[in-house]
Order: sequence, then structure tokens, then C-alpha cells
Amino acid sequence: MSSALLLPVPLDRAYRLLNHGPVTLVSSAHAGRDDVMAAAWAMPLDFMPPKVVVVIDRSTFTRELVEASGEFVLNIPSSAQAVGVLAAGSGSGREQADKIGACGFERLAATQVGAPRIAGCLAWLECRVLPDVENQRRHDLFIAEVVAAQADAQVFRDGRWHVDDTPGSTAPRTLHYVAGGAFLETGRAIEVGPDRR
Repeated sequence: MSSALLLPVPLDRAYRLLNHGPVTLVSSAHAGRDDVMAAAWAMPLDFMPPKVVVVIDRSTFTRELVEASGEFVLNIPSSAQAVGVLAAGSGSGREQADKIGACGFERLAATQVGAPRIAGCLAWLECRVLPDVENQRRHDLFIAEVVAAQADAQVFRDGRWHVDDTPGSTAPRTLHYVAGGAFLETGRAIEVGPDRR
């Protein structure tokens, strides 16, 4: 992992880690096994206590681990991790003894949950599931409370994302999936007015 300065994100601003629509990696663990999967359908749901929603298909090994443990981490990868993100979205951890390693990722300990964080990501939301059996069964929809959040200070500080759009910049950027193995990375920043929330 880089020597990036990681800042805790106040929980009342944790939703801002997701509100620009990045791809997420869902990491989970239970009974000595862990897993990671890519998820494009994750979003903030509430401010305080902070809640998120993520779709986790019933056929995935991640789903088994999340249902058993009641927790997961939403990891927000950088565009430099695109190859690993695609691998995480293409294979099953059920058939791999170490899917996290097979995707080229390293584990970091989380601060509040048993699931690992994925090293090299730009932000992490540690989550505990708020059980809602009907939504989980019918829509594969998991609602969770964010119990801890951290971000790389190079790209997220003062409660918001900062994009270095200087031509030729190699600053890290978030990743956005557009289907068929294609991604976009965060682009040019535009400021329009005061931040009201």
C-alpha cells in the first residue's frame, strides 16, 4: 500500500464517498473465508445514521458471507486498479481459495468490522447490515449502516472529492463502469456554487 495519508471521514459526510457513482468493491468475511466482488449498484441512502444500499446477487459467494456475518466493506478503487476490479466482477470466490489475492489485491484490517478492506483503494465504508429479509430476497438489495469511513487525503478532504485535472496529472481517480469491460475515470472538476449539504 502507498504511504497515502488516510483521514477518517465524519459519518455525517460518509455519503459523499459514494454520491458521484464510482464502482465499488464489496469485501466480506466469515468463518475464516473472505471474498471480494465488484458492484456498480451501490448508493448512499441516509445521512445520520449514515446508510447505504448495495445490490449483492444471490448467486455470489460474497452474498453467503455477508448473510452469515452481517457486515461488509464498500471499497472505492482507483482507476489504477481497473484490471483487478474487472477480475473481481468476473470470477467467483467459491471456486478460488484466495480470490482477493487472485485479483491482485492485498488485505487491510478494517477498524469496526471483520471483513477486510482492499489496499490501494481511495476510500472505504465499513458497514453492518440492517436486516430486511424481503428486500434481500426479492431484490438482492442490502441496506447497511456505515459504522466507519476513511479516505485517501490526496483525493478526499474537507468533506469532498478533489480531482487534479491538470493536464498530464497522474493523481489517482475513481473508476466508473460503463459495461462490456469498459470503464471511465473521474474527469474535470467544476465548481458552481456553495455546498449546502
